Amino acid sequence: MNMKPKQPYGNTTNVTKILTSRPYWDMEHVLRNRLRTAPQFVDNIELEAELRGHNGCVNCLQWSDNGHILASASDDFHVMLWDPFRHKLLHDLMTPHEGNIFSVKFLPKRGNSLLVTGAGDSKTFVFDINRQNDNPIRQCSCHLQRVKRLATSPRNAHMFWSAAEDGLVLQHDLRQPHACHGQDANVLIDLRSYMSTVPEVKCIAINPQRPEQLAIGANDIYARLYDRRMISPGNPNRRTEVMGDTVSVTNLIDNIPKDGCVQYFCPGHLGSKYQAASQLGEMYQYKAVTYLTFSPDGTELLANMGTEHIYLYDITRSRNPLFLELPKLPGAAEGSKSGADCSGADASVGTEKTKHKFSPDVEQLKKEGNASLEKEQFLQAINKYTQAIQKVNGKDCAILYLNRATALMKRNWYGDVYAAVRDCHTALRLDPHYVKAHFRLARALLKLDKLKEAQICLEELVRRFPSYAKNPGVLMLEKDIGLEMDKARHRSPCSRMQTESYEQKENYWRTMSIDYEQRYIGHCNTKTDIKEANYLGDSNYIVAGSDDGNFFIWDRHSGIIHSVFQADELIVNCVQPHPYICMLATSGIDHEVRLWSPQSPEKPAVRRTTVVDSIVHDNQTHMQIDPFDSIAPDQAICRAS
Repeated sequence: MNMKPKQPYGNTTNVTKILTSRPYWDMEHVLRNRLRTAPQFVDNIELEAELRGHNGCVNCLQWSDNGHILASASDDFHVMLWDPFRHKLLHDLMTPHEGNIFSVKFLPKRGNSLLVTGAGDSKTFVFDINRQNDNPIRQCSCHLQRVKRLATSPRNAHMFWSAAEDGLVLQHDLRQPHACHGQDANVLIDLRSYMSTVPEVKCIAINPQRPEQLAIGANDIYARLYDRRMISPGNPNRRTEVMGDTVSVTNLIDNIPKDGCVQYFCPGHLGSKYQAASQLGEMYQYKAVTYLTFSPDGTELLANMGTEHIYLYDITRSRNPLFLELPKLPGAAEGSKSGADCSGADASVGTEKTKHKFSPDVEQLKKEGNASLEKEQFLQAINKYTQAIQKVNGKDCAILYLNRATALMKRNWYGDVYAAVRDCHTALRLDPHYVKAHFRLARALLKLDKLKEAQICLEELVRRFPSYAKNPGVLMLEKDIGLEMDKARHRSPCSRMQTESYEQKENYWRTMSIDYEQRYIGHCNTKTDIKEANYLGDSNYIVAGSDDGNFFIWDRHSGIIHSVFQADELIVNCVQPHPYICMLATSGIDHEVRLWSPQSPEKPAVRRTTVVDSIVHDNQTHMQIDPFDSIAPDQAICRAS
């Protein structure tokens, strides 16, 4: 009789102990089946080990395909390979780079032997670590500016892609000989050919399930998704001159993507402002997509945006930015029901005529949310309303959406008012007669400077509910809209020149941008342009580093912060989850690489932060400050080098 070996680890949550206690040949079974999906693992994450060896900021981390090796690269020009389970250095590779290494990748299906690096010296190198020496087997210096990210496809052992601050994405095929700046220079994407400003590609990713899909982030607000089947690599044979904020390029090939080969993604409130230059503040110039990645199933794109938040996009369906889309009223008499919400500044609009009956647990969450809102504890209020909405699956809960919209508008962090607009629309879809949702939508549109939409929304409210025509709140909002429209008529129309300067196709792609599905708030991303965000725990969580030295974990579905951990003295840039188990590698300004895994529940939580609300509030305050006014000298050196 064949019997399964008795598991020696019982109910332990220490991943390393589990792995090192089982035979090596059985590791894959454990990795793929038990150690990734158990929810208690994420609940018990703590610092497991620090890997010491680098003498500079550790700018990038990468797991091997099978998860047995962790690669780290640094400002010290070294790539180090680690055994993450025994916390041992396996190999120290001294590269010929002359600039900070920003990206390191294992080429897939090569037995963890081939490594690719990209750095601030504008070069990429390929290394075979099984060779007797550490000299690269291939090198490329075709980029004109810093190489910020590399990408590989799990299905292709011969190719990789490089993204750099010269606005180019190069496609490298190891099966073909390469001569830098020769006729075989494989320029796959050249943003300069259809953008009037100086583009910098900051990050790149390949869809693991659909490798023909390639996404890039640049020094603007858009995540761009290309279909590689519709674009061909070419040789730009270029000479570039940078003058101020414009770029002059001669002898460029026609490298503008064809219609249908690219889709842009952008938060609705940002895309709207980008097309109205007169509304942009000075902080806008610092916005950039610092990192993006696909979900493991290939249906989502996650983007971390500098001086903003983290956004999740559904790439399988179109979600247009939503500002004003009022539902049709059912056949019932207009004005028969007004709905109700907690007290607030708009209490003169609508009275409680109907009772919203929820289960006791939902009622308790609503009550706690209302109490937090009254105390101006907006983060807690929003979380309570979100939890209540989840419990009722978003059905028959218009009041919860409106209450959350109220808290969002009062908190007024980046993107909050637009999120409130979306919540008001949801409330109105659930209850088209909800007068207060209609009114608050008009108020939110005014706050977004959507003056025409705000006016139409308010006029439609009066038409649908005539009894509110003389309501004091309605009259006051009507006056506010009128005053802002008068101011707008006297503004200089400076936006026309900027929008007309874009190439026609680029402007079209921007106007057709797809809106986000979920956003994640709490971290701060202003001081570096390599800050990551990734999926964690079988994609049920989102993790990202922060300027405050912490990394944050959010519930992917609700956007609520799950936990915060102190992981660096200054800044956490890199957060790389293990491909198969609940283990996380982090790095930043410190010279150490830190490993995090589930520990025993009885073990004290040393690195886990309990004062989450104050940390989040401080981060949002810092997000609205010029990042170079608050950057420390040593951090400035690390960023600029």
